[in-house]
Amino acid sequence: MDRLEGMRVFVAVAEARGFAPAARLLGMSPPAVTRAVAAIEQHVGAQLLRRTTRSVSLTDAGTRFHADCKRILADIAEAEAAAGGAYTAPQGLLAITAPAMFGRLHVAPVVLDFLAAHPQVSARTWFADHVVHLLDEGFDVAVRIARLADSGLRAVPVGQVRRVVVASPGYLAAHGVPRTPADVAQHAAIGFSQHGAVNVPWAFGTRGESVQPRMQLVGNTGEMAIAAALAGHGLARAMSYQVADDVRAGRLRIVLAGHEPAPVPVQLVHLEGRRATAKLRAFIDFSVARLRDVPVLNGRFPWPEPA
Repeated sequence: MDRLEGMRVFVAVAEARGFAPAARLLGMSPPAVTRAVAAIEQHVGAQLLRRTTRSVSLTDAGTRFHADCKRILADIAEAEAAAGGAYTAPQGLLAITAPAMFGRLHVAPVVLDFLAAHPQVSARTWFADHVVHLLDEGFDVAVRIARLADSGLRAVPVGQVRRVVVASPGYLAAHGVPRTPADVAQHAAIGFSQHGAVNVPWAFGTRGESVQPRMQLVGNTGEMAIAAALAGHGLARAMSYQVADDVRAGRLRIVLAGHEPAPVPVQLVHLEGRRATAKLRAFIDFSVARLRDVPVLNGRFPWPEPA
């Protein structure tokens, strides 16, 4: 087995955290995978993987070597793509990630229309409410709803969303309408935490005034919190795009609009410093135009008067 193929095998073992799962992924026998990794370790003169009966993990040397292998393999894939014409016409697999609800509501329709316009392109989507690392997890482009720290990613702004507090008309009629952030502490609230935290303060205003609501219910998805608010269980916090249809239909009402934090940017990000393939350039142009025209992102959404 040549050194390049050995690198591919090593990366597969490191990311699958085991020889047997890597062998299944690669279509190889486990002994062949074991021999390939042993040959790589012998060549570099260092142990790259810690093996136990239950798991495989990277050593310090292995962590550095894994990053280098990923970069080398990506460079080779780029060179092969260039030779195959991927930089002249949109073709090949495009991997896209976005927050779960935003992906379902706004990214999925864009992807379907893009594929209809470019039949030589296929797509893989991953909609999840956590940050996906583009290079490590093999994605071309991501939607980020956040203020981004400096990084090696190129960001293209497509709009912004509000962080709003909502409740059902029935709940507000029964319990009153909060007029100041301090009033939130007197209301039942529905929390959202991906990590199970039950005491998550709500920030208000541009100065970040913080209030700890009385969390009657905490869920791990925004959609669950919105469903609870629709059912009259209390106040919920959400991004404006998540509740736009319910607010427009009168099923939810926005409260404390005058105390909202600054809007949050919505951006498409992709790796910077690598020459973009035709499929990526085409998708960025296509999706930026479409997303910038979404009313809830560009300030043209017809919001009713808040409670």
